[in-house]
Amino acid sequence: MDVVVVGAGQAGLSTAYFLHRSGLEYVVLDAEDGPGGAWRHRWPSLRMATVHGIHDLPGMPFATPDPDAPARDVLPAYFAGFERRDSLRVRRPVRVSEVRDAGEGLEVVTDQGVVPTRFLVNATGTWTRPFVPHYPGAESFRGRQLHASEYAGPAEFAGRKVVVVGGGTSAVQQLLEIATVAEPLWVTRREPVFREEPFTPEIGRAAVALVEERVKAGLPPRSVVHVTGLSLTPAVRTALASGVLARRPMFERITESGVVWADGTEERVDAILWATGFRAALDHLAPLRLREPGGGIRLDGTRVVADPRVHLVGYGPSASTVGATRAGRAAVREIRAALTAPVG
Repeated sequence: MDVVVVGAGQAGLSTAYFLHRSGLEYVVLDAEDGPGGAWRHRWPSLRMATVHGIHDLPGMPFATPDPDAPARDVLPAYFAGFERRDSLRVRRPVRVSEVRDAGEGLEVVTDQGVVPTRFLVNATGTWTRPFVPHYPGAESFRGRQLHASEYAGPAEFAGRKVVVVGGGTSAVQQLLEIATVAEPLWVTRREPVFREEPFTPEIGRAAVALVEERVKAGLPPRSVVHVTGLSLTPAVRTALASGVLARRPMFERITESGVVWADGTEERVDAILWATGFRAALDHLAPLRLREPGGGIRLDGTRVVADPRVHLVGYGPSASTVGATRAGRAAVREIRAALTAPVG
């Protein structure tokens, strides 16, 4: 292959679109059983009305959906239609275990054999790498602990007291759902910042620039919310006014039956929901030794500085629906130029 793309979410499909038009030999390897990427696994009660803006896949406008439709149905159907329209070369389910240096090229090791390639575009996102921080006593807690990626809806928490940990959009959305049937407590490490003004292109560009600065320095990218803040939607305004979103600072430790605050007070709780984000799913790239001393992977655009045969899309500054499309185009343009450059 000229190019192997790993992952068929928004970033991988955008890259495939531009590869398909370029005439290069490519294949997209996706571990999922069907189209949709991480959207296949969103919680059932997440509706399109509360999903952040979805940027169109290239050349295929995203029709305004029914606001009450489940996101886990709407987005996979959109992705499936995009794959069918151009007969994109997506193979699934194919699980990639590692990528190895093979001299002039690379070897992509999968559960269905080894695929040799000249270039690799990694578009694996973060969904398969949920992050839960370690807190003293966590292993002793007798209630339920789960990550936001395991959240299936508010019904399972009915009548209970639930600590929701995290300052991102998922934490707020899930807490507001839980508040309809239970007593949630919102806990974050930092004071949440709510954005009054609309999310303009200027704000988006400024946020991307800050993330890109870290990636260029070889540091792990921060979350989007860390840069942009939380949207002050009507539902959030109501929750703030009613006290549902009364944020508390992090507890110091966990006990068998609850959490202990900084003043030594223990609060009994039934469950802890860790809406603490994700890390980039890059373990399969470990044999290539791409990480910098700062813990991140240094990029020049989408190209990995430590190995120019590898491009990352949907990582760092391109970890958004609009950024993924732009990154896919940029990666293909650069790869095509490298493959067609005169030798010597």
